[in-house]
Amino acid sequence: RMFHDDELEESEKFYVGQPRILLLIYALYNTLVARSEMVCYFVIILNHMVSASMITLVLPILIFLWAMLSVPRPSKRFWMTAIVYTEVTIVIKYFFQFGFFPWNKHVDYTKDKPYHPPNIIGIEKKEGYVHYDLVQLLALFFHRSILKCHGLWDEDEKGDSSSNKEDTDDELSLTGGRRDSSASLKSVNLAASVESIHVHFPEQQTAIRRKSSSSESQLSHRSSFSSHRSKRETLIISHPAILSFSASYRVVNSHCSLFHFRTLQVYVPIRQFFYNLIHPDYSAVTDVYVLMFLADTVDFIIIVFGFWAFGKHSAAADITSSLSEDQVPEAFLVMVLIQFGTMVVDRALYLKKTVMGKVIFQVILVFGIHFWMFFILPGVTERKFSQNTVAQLWYFVKCVYFGLSAYQIRCGYPTRVLGNFLTKSYNYVNLFLFQGFRLVPFLTELRAVMDWVWTDTTLSLSSWICVEDIYAHIFILKCWRESEKRYPQPRGQKKKKVVKYGMGGMIIVLLICIVWFPLLFMSLIKSVAGITNKPLDVSITITLGGYQPIFTMSAQQSQLKDLNQTDFNAFLGSYRGNTAALQFLEGYGKEDITLADLEGNSNSLWTISPPSRKKMIQGLLDFSAEFTVVLSWSIQRTLETVYPYYIKAPSDSLAKPIKQLLTGMCPDHRKGWENITVSLVKNVSEEGVREWWVLNQLGKRYKTSEESLELFIFSDKVSPPSLGFLAGYGIMGLYASVVLVIGKFVREFFSGISHSIMFEELPNVDRILKLCTDIFLVRETGELELEEDLYAKLIFLYRSPETMIKWTREKT
Repeated sequence: RMFHDDELEESEKFYVGQPRILLLIYALYNTLVARSEMVCYFVIILNHMVSASMITLVLPILIFLWAMLSVPRPSKRFWMTAIVYTEVTIVIKYFFQFGFFPWNKHVDYTKDKPYHPPNIIGIEKKEGYVHYDLVQLLALFFHRSILKCHGLWDEDEKGDSSSNKEDTDDELSLTGGRRDSSASLKSVNLAASVESIHVHFPEQQTAIRRKSSSSESQLSHRSSFSSHRSKRETLIISHPAILSFSASYRVVNSHCSLFHFRTLQVYVPIRQFFYNLIHPDYSAVTDVYVLMFLADTVDFIIIVFGFWAFGKHSAAADITSSLSEDQVPEAFLVMVLIQFGTMVVDRALYLKKTVMGKVIFQVILVFGIHFWMFFILPGVTERKFSQNTVAQLWYFVKCVYFGLSAYQIRCGYPTRVLGNFLTKSYNYVNLFLFQGFRLVPFLTELRAVMDWVWTDTTLSLSSWICVEDIYAHIFILKCWRESEKRYPQPRGQKKKKVVKYGMGGMIIVLLICIVWFPLLFMSLIKSVAGITNKPLDVSITITLGGYQPIFTMSAQQSQLKDLNQTDFNAFLGSYRGNTAALQFLEGYGKEDITLADLEGNSNSLWTISPPSRKKMIQGLLDFSAEFTVVLSWSIQRTLETVYPYYIKAPSDSLAKPIKQLLTGMCPDHRKGWENITVSLVKNVSEEGVREWWVLNQLGKRYKTSEESLELFIFSDKVSPPSLGFLAGYGIMGLYASVVLVIGKFVREFFSGISHSIMFEELPNVDRILKLCTDIFLVRETGELELEEDLYAKLIFLYRSPETMIKWTREKT
């Protein structure tokens, strides 16, 4: 106990003895201190999501293209830029809150306009205009205090001064005190004339060695620079002090030269910054592609279920209602294609391991996404970004992706990409996740083809897919063998009931549900979730023998009445004892029945020609001939009887009379139909003779004083719009599309086992798994001839059952 300290030991005992809630608060505070820069990033992004203006757009872009790309951490210059910019933003917003500005006189009218200039800039007058900016400033000052406590705030200035002195001593010792020698200006050659201003970068220029983010690899600036004295030309161009204004005025005397000189002052540090990212001396190689892919997947899901937020302002809230109408929204299509395209490009960059391409892609994506989300999308949706919750959520997840992408650029791509990330361990979690990954349509095939396109290999596409399939199959077998080792089954012992009823019972229930799913679905979708589809118009047309219609009448609005509970109970009581009628009425409630009250007088004059009228009268007088009466309500039907009192309006367009209710208590179903009287009314006036027909129903329930017709309409419940596309297939359609398709896969699982015993029952797959891994490894190292040999060995192994038996024996 050489470094034993009683005070430290007592302090540790004191903190350990504190209540758990207090220890939790201490832990959360320490986490906050350790990740204070992440807190600043989060607050800045949150402020921009709420404000969504040009004045708050600068800092998020600087985060993703400067701060998160800095090694090992953002410099003091960035934090000072963020602090000063936030303070200036607060002052500007405060200044434009005064009411004498013209745009502040009609705030209620312009506050929701996305393209109103003050709203775009961020200087509009509103309540709480500076709250998030003050929180942002507080977070920045908190991070600044943390850096000062650990002595990291002035680290950059000390490093700059020490490097300045080191470079100066190095230059004096090499050039004999002549600062204007050609050797000291090898990187930057400034001539007296304007035309001779050049900047030369050495071909094999090496960047300053990066400082590791871990505390164990922290090196002093002096030792770091002294180890690079031989590269002093690079240090000169990478440090802006060599381009001081005093030296420039001694060399360049024109205004044009000064402009070029200032341009170089901005360009050179930016160029050197990205050059150091692409060509680091060393890098802590990492792989966060899986997390980036998950972030893109979450964004993809947000687009699918919230596509309406990225297009025209619409009340549609789900994609199923649009797809059920065979319509693909343009906003949904564009967003899906863009999101999917970025995922493909990201996969290509990951496989090629090109940091330069990733940097270019990051810059394009950051500027493109911010321009589209905050300048194009508000005009498309006709509402501000701060009022679009789905777009805000999508942008926040995309910011997580930008942070992971910046971390990947800063650390560099891994040198080897071996297999799927789900195949790194052999347990049930990886097994089921990998199986789910393979069940996604076309995902496995697309990944295999992309890997083959962007990976150096000598294998053909079919051979590549063959290796991938073998590797996936062997991985699944390896997971099952490992599970058998962890949970061994003794010989001669019967299976436990927990396993049998757990696994077998679940499969039985699943199969039963699949078989009876269409019946249950069609039964419940209309009885439980169905909605009443009441008629809006009921029309009656009667034609005699195919001549001009003698009666037309429609019932609408107030003429369509609902039954109350008393009338409905009386209606049910009238059919007590009629089993067929009561069985039919069980599926309907009082809200499903509509009573149509049609006026007895036809709403149109009878305009038949005299010859047709004479011929019709002769047909009516001829009792030996058959004369038909056609009554139409939705389609024309030839009726054996006269007037159907009850009509069923199903979910389709065909309306039918209800025979169960028309038969009544009589054995002859024709007697259940109602009779009507038809009379021709003739009106003689100065304008001439006008005729129309009047109909009256004899056996009415609710109206007997006037000449009229009554019609009961039973409306079937229809499925909700979001499920109508599925229910529209009917029971047989669902059986054909669901039960038979799933049954085909289940049958293959139960009937195709005997053909795969040689490849499924492998006791030990370690050697085959190692062979597949070796193929991946030699491919990544560029040994393409060896890749061909190992692939040939793998194919021979699967062609030779004897060799397969030897390779898969248990190790003794």
